[in-house]
Amino acid sequence: MYASGEWRAWCSQYGKRRFGAVVARHVRRIYAVRMTTPAPPSASSLDRIALLQTFVRIVEAGSLSAAATLLGTTQPTVSRRLQALERSLGLPLLQRSTHTMKLTEDGERCFERARALLAGLEAFASDLRGDRDQPDGTLRVVVPHAFGQHQLVEPLSDYLRRYPRVSVEWLLRDGQPNFIADGIDCAILVGAVADSAVVAIRLAEVPRIVAAAPSVLGRSAPPARPSDLADMPWLALRTYYRDTIALTHASGGERIELAIRPRMSTDSLYALRSAALMGLGVCVASSWLVADDLAQGRLLHLAPSWQADPLPVHLVYPHARFYPARLRRFIEAMRASVPAAVGGAAARRG
Repeated sequence: MYASGEWRAWCSQYGKRRFGAVVARHVRRIYAVRMTTPAPPSASSLDRIALLQTFVRIVEAGSLSAAATLLGTTQPTVSRRLQALERSLGLPLLQRSTHTMKLTEDGERCFERARALLAGLEAFASDLRGDRDQPDGTLRVVVPHAFGQHQLVEPLSDYLRRYPRVSVEWLLRDGQPNFIADGIDCAILVGAVADSAVVAIRLAEVPRIVAAAPSVLGRSAPPARPSDLADMPWLALRTYYRDTIALTHASGGERIELAIRPRMSTDSLYALRSAALMGLGVCVASSWLVADDLAQGRLLHLAPSWQADPLPVHLVYPHARFYPARLRRFIEAMRASVPAAVGGAAARRG
């Protein structure tokens, strides 16, 4: 804009008959300035991104109250943001009742696209900062109870020492998690992966052996063949075997399936070991778990030429267009260290 004094001077100089031409030139100059000056970001666009961030956090946290805690705000505020997003889109995203919360069909599509959009923005900001390969933030990992307390802690410690800007939520749970509902980045699973919708990287295999306390044998000689085990008292690990055990000869490859009658069944590897040490029966245990007990004579390796099928160890995570550096580096660290941690042969396919 021109100052008012300049405007009066022009009008005086050119007169009324030139007034139209002066105004036209003036308008053209204003238009040129506006066309070459970038417009400020739309407040509504910025607000919508914030609303999408809140929506994604609600879904990941599983409830409005949990999302409010994670966001450091109140539940009414989170509820207002959700309602504002639904109004702006003209779509219901969540079906809520007193005790449940479920995504609508539109909500599922919105969640997937919003998460991809926010991940892309994070990648964009990371590239601009020049720290694409410098992991930071929080990584949420689900690991099996026994394996996560014992064998995986050292690889985790190495990872955290190497990347001091990362923090890890190390969640001990058996079974595959609900990545979306629980807000989980990845999981380490022992055993087969049933979900074909996730990325599964095979890290290693856990060898398993037949073991029992000396008191189980009494004065009998340690059994050498699977058939000698059939009538012995058994302990079952329900996660991997219940009433049958398949054993394979280590050198000959002969395979035998053995029916067992467990005196005790459990879903805890540590409880299985404790029961075996107390002489309650024979078990099939991960070799890493009973290595010290075998060395100290607290347990005996039965039918040592025969082995149970090893258990595969996988690192699994959901498909996405972008993976943050903290997850990519964690995957690299686990692929490098887990095979040695389990003491078995690595199977680095993936």
